[in-house]
Amino acid sequence: MKKVIVHVTLKEGVLDPQGQTIETSLHSLGFTEVEEVRTGKTIELLLDNHDNVEARVQDMCTKLLANPVIEDYRVNVEEAVQS
Repeated sequence: MKKVIVHVTLKEGVLDPQGQTIETSLHSLGFTEVEEVRTGKTIELLLDNHDNVEARVQDMCTKLLANPVIEDYRVNVEEAVQS
């Protein structure tokens, strides 16, 4: 079993209104050292031991999990810890 973690973030230069709102709120709370906030999402998948896990997940990302026009993504594949 493979555990796959996909980190999706907006590409550099794409406006991030949620990040801007968080940044403004942090400043109003006194955290003025924060210079920029960018938001994203993390998706965790458990997959069976398919031959091409990385290629399959890349395909999932381009077709559904990320919008390649405005988002970048990173894929991390590791062995799942079974209890």
